[in-house]
Amino acid sequence: MTESEAPPAKAPEGVSGAPALPQPVLEIASGYAFTGPALDLGALLWDGRCLPDVQIRIPLPMLNRHGLVAGATGTGKTKTLQLIAEQLSAQGVPVFLADVKGDVSGISAPGQENDRVRTRAGEVRQEWTPAGFPCEFYALGGMGHGIPVRATITSFGPVLLSKVLQLNQTQEQSLGLIFHYADQKGLELVDLKDLRAVVTFLTSDEGKSELKGIGGLSTATAGVILRSLTAFESQGMSPFFGEPEFDTSELSRVAGDGRGAVSVLELPAVQDKPQLFSTFLMWLLADLFHDLPEVGDVDKPKLVFFFDEAHLLFNDASKAFLDAITQTVRLIRSKGVGVFFVTQTPKDVPGDVLAQLGNRVQHALRAFTPDDQKALKSTVKTFPNSPYDLEEVLTALGTGEAVVTVLSEKGAPTPVAATRLRAPESLMGPVDPAALDRAVQASPLYGRYAEAVDRESAYEKLTAREAQAASSPAPAAPAESASSRGRGRKADDQDSSVVEQVVGSGVFKSLARSLGTQIGREITRSIFGTARRRR
Repeated sequence: MTESEAPPAKAPEGVSGAPALPQPVLEIASGYAFTGPALDLGALLWDGRCLPDVQIRIPLPMLNRHGLVAGATGTGKTKTLQLIAEQLSAQGVPVFLADVKGDVSGISAPGQENDRVRTRAGEVRQEWTPAGFPCEFYALGGMGHGIPVRATITSFGPVLLSKVLQLNQTQEQSLGLIFHYADQKGLELVDLKDLRAVVTFLTSDEGKSELKGIGGLSTATAGVILRSLTAFESQGMSPFFGEPEFDTSELSRVAGDGRGAVSVLELPAVQDKPQLFSTFLMWLLADLFHDLPEVGDVDKPKLVFFFDEAHLLFNDASKAFLDAITQTVRLIRSKGVGVFFVTQTPKDVPGDVLAQLGNRVQHALRAFTPDDQKALKSTVKTFPNSPYDLEEVLTALGTGEAVVTVLSEKGAPTPVAATRLRAPESLMGPVDPAALDRAVQASPLYGRYAEAVDRESAYEKLTAREAQAASSPAPAAPAESASSRGRGRKADDQDSSVVEQVVGSGVFKSLARSLGTQIGREITRSIFGTARRRR
């Protein structure tokens, strides 16, 4: 059969009026005609018309192949997150959302029907029903409305902490040596004062000799780190580090009715600390990677993690930090976790990371300046070939409209589809703060994490030993018999041997005895240098 004799393309099942649809539309429709479970995003836009018979969807098993939700401010990115999160929850998939502006909490309450919702639902042929979804609300360090989320310094690790402290590469490497030293000596770094105590000791007259034993850390660099810690504390950052440490397995909870829990991290109270909250989000992801087992390809994700304001994570990041992000994103898929980065333009995400993102929802972009136009052209180049003039389409999209391409059930990119998105069924706005506080305090997790605990750790141990050393004058040497001198020399040799093997520093001699089996332990750290005490 010649090409001219080939039969016309058939419309996929469910597409009415197929003969009237142009060939490109039929091809797009065929690309989204999935047979398995999928999330419904909306209806196709073509030549200025919304075609409700052509539904644009994402296969559920492909949600762990990661994604990007991008677009200028005010184009509807937050509502897209809400729409996807609702459907994931309904299909039993837990979701994590970072609420930077404070308007995602409405996902816990049923939406309110109005003319705009009815119009949108009619345009995309959506059976809209108001619904709230099971939520847990968290707040970094308890600052704001939510269950406090804290991390210990030990588990946060040197790489992420260096990002927060804005250290350069040399200082980051030096901080890594300090962590290694504390790990080896059994000094648990629970909060900032623990780390400061260890650095202070290492810069003291008595501790300088210890620096030579951990790779030649300079006193000057240790001093810079100490000053950075002091400045960090003076900005009110202490509450974010400490115990009880948040167990990231809480993010994978499923409600009693089988719906996935939506974990909302409330961030409005720390909007002015972007380096901190973006790095904390990476700690949550790195900790999940550290703890979750390998599961390979699954019918549905174990968790979908939305990383909002993603550009903040990559700003001024070191090469080592970017490499760690890339490797984490590449490998966490096999643990059943999908990651969606949310930002304004794809150029905010490094190319190596962008290459790992199989699903794309691109809202409108602005092209008011030469830089905007350059970003627009760069964005268009990241899409597969398309029958659309994407430069024109991306600047003409309305609020709640986006250009979509996802991975099919076979893992191949679907055709590019301009889409009018569905309306979320939950409340499109924040819930009342009083209602939010009641929900937080009613959570079974509140009692577990609400009150900070300050147990004995490096600071207390070092302080106590220093005080003990200062208050205990060296005893006068009594007259000894020859036999007692012999026994004394033998005991001294044994003590000296223990000190040399375990610590190598006189100030830690008594500390070694109290730490017992913790001395010399080696903490296994992940790609990001994060560590987790087994629960």
